[in-house]
Amino acid sequence: MAWVLLFVAGVLEIAWAIGLKYTEGFTRLWPTVATGAAMAASIVLLGIALRSIPVGTGYAVWVGIGATGTAIMGMYLFGESREPLRLVCLGLIVAGVVGLRLVSQDPT
Repeated sequence: MAWVLLFVAGVLEIAWAIGLKYTEGFTRLWPTVATGAAMAASIVLLGIALRSIPVGTGYAVWVGIGATGTAIMGMYLFGESREPLRLVCLGLIVAGVVGLRLVSQDPT
């Protein structure tokens, strides 16, 4: 269950990172409220997941999901670069996240 919570926390990290763009420097009320809620929920779920996942592994996976997902969403939503080397680097992050999960001591 901890890994599911960690995954959801990572997806919420993507949501708040993308949400920052829509707040326009925190000048738009509802995007700011939604972004703040996603931030809070992401941190809370991360904290709960870290009860049973090693902190280094959990944090690295959370950041990896957030960074990769945000980069992909940036390409999709904002037309950011899809340069092949950038995609390779994102693939390396995903490989690292999968590797950390595979070597984790937590069997759940």
